Amino acid sequence: MRSVYVLITVCALLAMFGPMLAPHDPTAINIPNRLQPPGGKWLLGTDALGRDILSRLLHGARWSLGLAFVVSLLGLIIGTTIGLIAAQGGRVADWIAMRATDPFLAFPELIAAVVIAGVLGASTASLIFALTVTGWMRYARVARGIGLSVSNRGYVVQARLAGLSPLAIACWHYLPSLLPSLTVVWTGMLARAILGISTLGFLGFGVQPPMPEWGTMLLDARIHMRSTPLQMILPGLCVVIAVLAINLAGDALRDALAVQDAKT
Repeated sequence: MRSVYVLITVCALLAMFGPMLAPHDPTAINIPNRLQPPGGKWLLGTDALGRDILSRLLHGARWSLGLAFVVSLLGLIIGTTIGLIAAQGGRVADWIAMRATDPFLAFPELIAAVVIAGVLGASTASLIFALTVTGWMRYARVARGIGLSVSNRGYVVQARLAGLSPLAIACWHYLPSLLPSLTVVWTGMLARAILGISTLGFLGFGVQPPMPEWGTMLLDARIHMRSTPLQMILPGLCVVIAVLAINLAGDALRDALAVQDAKT
């Protein structure tokens, strides 16, 4: 599992410091040097507009991984809030909150995100909104389920009798029980967000040119897939490695929590 943590660390460092390591401007057009093979000044070659592929990959890490972090974090906050309201608010609030999740769960998340992004128009804001709106339900279901199991425990009942507000009870008694399970769910949703951002970028609904993003790079490289396949292989490989590393880390975290629960 050490290799998994190394991959996660590398992905995080690339998202934070990747642009500082880029040898060239990722948006600078250099037509005389278009479609250069790897080597020399261009370590991974250039694309159809002469832009350095390595620099675009490094900058793209911040876009793809950074946006995925924002999307998954917003989904975590929204879903956990709705789940806690359902768990604490009584039968009516529970019914309303859970019925609100049903339409989103009835459709595949990615298809719904494509529809929403298509209606709103291609932009980064539309991308974030579409993926957040279609990604909060799992958090809500988990938070609601664990919250209902916690609500009848003695220390929660005592807190209510002591006059603590629902917000204080949620922060001090519900969240500690929710965090382990929500962290596991969050890692899975983070990987799904990376795939969603790359997919929407490839379809033209994500980060708009000339800004580099792994899915947008795949879109730009599709025309030259046969002549210079490395243009598509490299960003696709970045997506695969990032998603695989996060999923493996999530599995390891889940196993570790299961062992801890078995001991207690």
